[in-house]
Amino acid sequence: MTKIHVAIAILHKDGKFLCQLRDDIPNIRYPGHWALFGGHIEPGETPEVAVIRELQEEICYAPESVSLFCCDVEGDVVRHVFHSQLSVDVKDLVLLEGWDLKLLTPEDIRAGICYSEKSGDVRSLGLPHQRILLNYIDSIS
Repeated sequence: MTKIHVAIAILHKDGKFLCQLRDDIPNIRYPGHWALFGGHIEPGETPEVAVIRELQEEICYAPESVSLFCCDVEGDVVRHVFHSQLSVDVKDLVLLEGWDLKLLTPEDIRAGICYSEKSGDVRSLGLPHQRILLNYIDSIS
């Protein structure tokens, strides 16, 4: 089985975690679910370079630095997970990919659901994203 390598970011601010409400289109993984920002690693690109490029493309934000948290393998996907402090206000981010973005609380993440003002309803977290965030929260507490 060929593995798909992606780089994703846990961006945290004031004890909350930035998540993207993924577009509700059927040909993507976890459509209409809350997830972490990031995406595919391009040929010849390191995971660290990829995560910063993806953040720039998706929310016009490049953290000063990122640190590797873990590699998470689920089926054919290898997620290279980085973490960094979000140093700007959410209102200063420009959402260029996805339906909504929001800082989720640890309680939202544990519940696995969060309300979106844009969709007007409660949406679930993608299961791997919830698992990764819970592991991260456990590691820092």
